[in-house]
Amino acid sequence: MRTFKLQVQTTVDGYMAGPNGEMDWMTFPWTDDINTYIDAITDPVDCIVLGRNLAEGFIPAWASGPQGETQETIDWMNNTPKVVISNTLTESPWDNATVAGGDLAETVNKLKAQPGGDIITYGGGTLVRDLIAKGLLDELHLFVNPAAIGTGMPVFPDLGAPQRLRLVTARPFECGITALHYEPKRS
Repeated sequence: MRTFKLQVQTTVDGYMAGPNGEMDWMTFPWTDDINTYIDAITDPVDCIVLGRNLAEGFIPAWASGPQGETQETIDWMNNTPKVVISNTLTESPWDNATVAGGDLAETVNKLKAQPGGDIITYGGGTLVRDLIAKGLLDELHLFVNPAAIGTGMPVFPDLGAPQRLRLVTARPFECGITALHYEPKRS
């Protein structure tokens, strides 16, 4: 069974975006130590899962070769197959991406049962909430930025029940971000 990971940037008060999607609180530039850490998380990954809203900006942004990113990272992001979770799209408008709709748990469990490396998601808010609430993630990698914004899109909105997590590791980086690696506690 493949491992399904969440990697998300968050504020110290638990938001992955401001109330209007603002990301201006994120810490840049990153330092070599955080880049090495992220490389270790993504090295075994051969599938990226995105929500439709995030995919609409994420896929074209990487296709354009964003400034400040290495060519190796740009190539990895563009060449890694993507699955876009959507009940409104019927086919993918993007290269190297397929669309999957319907029951989220069924879709994720089919992906996890396929042969291959790890799977990673970078979000969208609705997708992250649903993946956490349904217990579909195996690892949560929260990159806590040294900023508080007071309101916005929470990583853990009202999920309907407490989510018990086990801390695997906490790692501070020179740029000020701290990575918290959790695994869900399964009953």
